[in-house]
Amino acid sequence: MNKKNAVVTGGAAGLGFEMVQRLIAQGWMVHVIDIDGERMDELNQRFDSDSYRGYVGDISDENFINATFACIAAMGHIDLLINNAGQPSFKTPIAYHGEDIDKCLKGLKGMVLCCVAALKEDGEDDIKIANVMSTAATRGNAEESVYCAAKWGEKGYTESLKAAYKGSSVKIVGVYPGGIDTDFYKESRDYVSLEKQHSFMRAGDLAEVIVRNLVCEEDLTVSDIRIDRN
Repeated sequence: MNKKNAVVTGGAAGLGFEMVQRLIAQGWMVHVIDIDGERMDELNQRFDSDSYRGYVGDISDENFINATFACIAAMGHIDLLINNAGQPSFKTPIAYHGEDIDKCLKGLKGMVLCCVAALKEDGEDDIKIANVMSTAATRGNAEESVYCAAKWGEKGYTESLKAAYKGSSVKIVGVYPGGIDTDFYKESRDYVSLEKQHSFMRAGDLAEVIVRNLVCEEDLTVSDIRIDRN
């Protein structure tokens, strides 16, 4: 019996890695795209080739994404795409520079490129796309203005995909998690201390909720998943 194929961007660590583990445990063939070559080498050693494939590169590189999705599609139908990759930048409004904007917008660009590539290769048929964003896509924050702007853009793109494919076999899911206890904040300790980070949600718990809703066997689609910490 052929396995279902899932693609997870930013799947080498943190929330992405936890989702990858759970999909593999449920019998999926998981294709991970991540820019961290060293961490990807670890995953190559950890998972068997019959349940995992790794692709090292930048999701904002159009040529890389198109070539990667062509390679994945050649192995079988893409059933699930989880756009999870992204980079934070937490600063006061006047502290942002052009490079910070470019950093935040890479996630938005990569999300669009991955969706376009997956839909083209898949033939726009029977695919579920989950765009993992943040509760920053639902509010403004004084220390996250550019990050919020990028996430609001991702939400707008996600809602536009829903409108474009309404009534079809293409299913679009928006995922909006709150703070997660991962190294996501390691370059922003003046904003999120290690103590504060450890008060956030555990990545494994969050992944469990997200994957459960994305791959449910019931004849339904959860179109939005917002998860706040207690």
